[in-house]
Amino acid sequence: MKTTQSLRLLMITELFLPTKGGTAVSFDEDCRRLGGKGVHIVTADVPGAVEVDRGHPNTVHRLRLKRIPWLNPESLPVYAKLSLKSLALALTHRFHAVLAGRALPEGLAALLVARLRGCPVLIYAHGEELTGWGRGGKFRAMCFVLRHADKVLANSAFTRDTLVSLIGVAPERIELIYPAVDIERFHPGLPCDDLRAGLGLRPQHKLVLSVGRLQRRKGFDHVIKTMPFLVARGLDVHYALIGIGEDWDYLHAVAQQAGVIQRVHFLGPVSPDDLPRWYNACDVFIMPNRDIDGDTEGFGLVYLEANACEKPVISGRAGGTGSAVQDGVTGMRVDGESVEAIGEALASILTHPELAHEIGAAGRQRATAGFSCDHRAQIIGSLIQGD
Repeated sequence: MKTTQSLRLLMITELFLPTKGGTAVSFDEDCRRLGGKGVHIVTADVPGAVEVDRGHPNTVHRLRLKRIPWLNPESLPVYAKLSLKSLALALTHRFHAVLAGRALPEGLAALLVARLRGCPVLIYAHGEELTGWGRGGKFRAMCFVLRHADKVLANSAFTRDTLVSLIGVAPERIELIYPAVDIERFHPGLPCDDLRAGLGLRPQHKLVLSVGRLQRRKGFDHVIKTMPFLVARGLDVHYALIGIGEDWDYLHAVAQQAGVIQRVHFLGPVSPDDLPRWYNACDVFIMPNRDIDGDTEGFGLVYLEANACEKPVISGRAGGTGSAVQDGVTGMRVDGESVEAIGEALASILTHPELAHEIGAAGRQRATAGFSCDHRAQIIGSLIQGD
């Protein structure tokens, strides 16, 4: 059996650090653990890439990937650049496998290269991309790619079931591989008093935290709408949101209309070093996701990150969050469409510190036992080697 350090792999992904988000983090962790310089990563050139690539254990190739609105499809230049660069690497290196971060655009390029070079192709499936593209040409292309991959790596039971029922992927081609959390980076006991003080919080204040792209399906607007209810329950509560996105102005407007703008703190992006400290600073983590026109949450790595820091979590019931959150054990799953249900769940945890501690401890235990980055990489490595 080959060791991971001897694996030669080609990873094609538009999403890679320093791009924000759990997916980019997961890909970086996988590649670091799957091998050394023999793992070649073809990805997008984004601000901050030079700092990330400097000293990276893998070999990173950056491309300027821009979509052109007047082209049909507008992503044609992205497909072309990913395919040409990947093919050039495959002609000069003998890879054991080709991995693709998504079915489109990366998977199409990976399938082409892998078939030309006679090596297996593994494609990650995240859930939201399966249900959010309608039933047109893009959907049909995605189905073709996923059906012809040697292995599809599903991030949740929801994603696995959707691959079978909607996309038509043969069940034996699907491997259920959960996202993982770096339990050495995310853990309880990190200093965080300065973060709370920076928001003007005192020990008696309760802090609710969300981390994620500011978009409607995450449910952050409904959390803001619970603030007046929580205050009426006698809770001196504040809400911090970490992330950027298209709903920035909308969420500010919701906070203004609810009369709680002074209690809602929009932090934007935070440094990687500070993120685990923010989880430690909160009393409860929440992302009450909901399904909007097929756009849904495939898993939710942020729930595991919060659990790893021994914090209770609250999710919605839509999508694949059931694989990330054990309802009543490591957190609560509620109807993400209901502001009342979200408010009741928050009030339950914030008014019962012993319950919050019990749920947080169970979350830490689960994250440590079954969701480590090393364990995930071992499973992927075994699939590549045919063990």
